[in-house]
Parts: sequence; C-alpha cells; structure tokens
Amino acid sequence: MDSLRHATRRTRLERPMTLSIRHEPDARRFAADVSGKTAYITYRELDGQILELDHTYVPREARGGGIASQLTSHALEYARERGYRVVPSCPFVAAYLARHPEYRELRVGH
Repeated sequence: MDSLRHATRRTRLERPMTLSIRHEPDARRFAADVSGKTAYITYRELDGQILELDHTYVPREARGGGIASQLTSHALEYARERGYRVVPSCPFVAAYLARHPEYRELRVGH
C-alpha cells in the first residue's frame, strides 16, 4: 500500500495543477481555491520595503501537488516586481528559496 501511495504522489507531482492565484491585501495573503477549500501564503509588510512571508497552508487532501510552491513563486514575483526584499520566516518558503537560486537576491541578508 505504501508503494501505491508513493506512486500516486509522484504522478501528482509530475502534473501540477495550475492555480488561479489572487491577492487578498486586506487579509495580507495570496490565495487559491483548491478542492473546494482555500490554499494560501500569508505575509507582513515590514519597514524598508521588506515582505515577511510567514505562513503557507494547503488543505491536507491537496498536499504534495506543488500548490505551496506555486503560491510561494507568485509571492516572490510580487515582491520582485515591487522592489521588496523578503524575509522567509515560513520554513517552506526558506526551503523554496534554497532550491531556487533565481529568487535568492530577494532574501534579506542573502
């Protein structure tokens, strides 16, 4: 059974769902509807054009499909386009930045 779950997970990772991500500035987050629920990445704007990416959430049934990565990439592109630097206080975002050198210059203290 474990190998079946592993194979299913791998298949989902090979074909990530393309999300329609929206900015919800009042909630300070980027969000997308997934499986009838909301996945999101939250942020705080700090002094000096700094965006702290502090939390990602993906509904349990949708995890492992690249959703958190798409939300993180979207938030990083938002930061880049507006001249923000990023503090990745969310462990997922920190790991994402470590795996994606194209965004490393955004990290505060890189």
